[in-house]
Amino acid sequence: MPRKKTRGFARTTSVTAVILVAVSAAGGLGLAARSSDHSPRTTASVSSVSAAAATPVPATTSAEPAVDLDGALASAVEPLLTDAGEARVSVAVLDTGNGAGAVYGDGVYDTASIVKVDILAALLLMAQDENRVLTAEERNYATAMIERSDNASATALLQAIGGAEALDAANERLGLTATTATHAWGLTQTTAADQLALLEAVFGTESELSEKSRTYLQELMGQVEADQQWGVSAAGSTWALKNGWLPRTSTGLWDINSIGQVRADGHTYLVAVLSDGQRTQEAGITLVESVAKAAVEVLDDAR
Repeated sequence: MPRKKTRGFARTTSVTAVILVAVSAAGGLGLAARSSDHSPRTTASVSSVSAAAATPVPATTSAEPAVDLDGALASAVEPLLTDAGEARVSVAVLDTGNGAGAVYGDGVYDTASIVKVDILAALLLMAQDENRVLTAEERNYATAMIERSDNASATALLQAIGGAEALDAANERLGLTATTATHAWGLTQTTAADQLALLEAVFGTESELSEKSRTYLQELMGQVEADQQWGVSAAGSTWALKNGWLPRTSTGLWDINSIGQVRADGHTYLVAVLSDGQRTQEAGITLVESVAKAAVEVLDDAR
């Protein structure tokens, strides 16, 4: 079933407009009394009108104050960047229970290895279109690509789906509007809001991906190797994730990214954190984890 045009705040509106939709309060309704029409010809009629005229009913409203979740997220994230040097960060978070969400930063970032979730989603779409299951070879590549972040497997599967152009076409179906694939897949350009749209396609129920395809991808993301279980997992007790890390030879700085689903305090959140300009891999991981925790706390506090 095609995804509805209005689903997912990353798809059809700007980042700011989407969050306003997620937190919009009910509008108030004002009522005022209106006296009846009357004729001024006689004293009786005037007296009748005077008696009938009542004190106007004051207007009332029932609107609750809107919560600025974008502003709250900015206030939570910006102090974390004080000692981050040249590092940039962007985060998008969604509470899957009540639909509340927030985004900080709208820049474009290298995907590094988080694009592997995207590549597998595209492969699963292709298999669905062909009315078939994945081959044994494809499944082996998929397992290695997600659980171990194997680069050769990612290259093989990108070629299998038809290259960067095919990935762009799949992304259009999945609701990613600001992602541009490259043949050097780690340099695919994306935004945090787009990565949240990808997570919605993987973990949501209204998706171009079938339930079977979604379950398969979720299971792999819940089984990444122990040394890759950092990132958004810091924000919850249970998780399913994919991380990306890439040292840039031109600058010596790191891209550090993490996307996934986490459970915290009995609620489920989708979280995407992108960053670049990190001085070291370790510093980048620390910052990404701090930002993920801050994002979940903002939505939790807003309940």
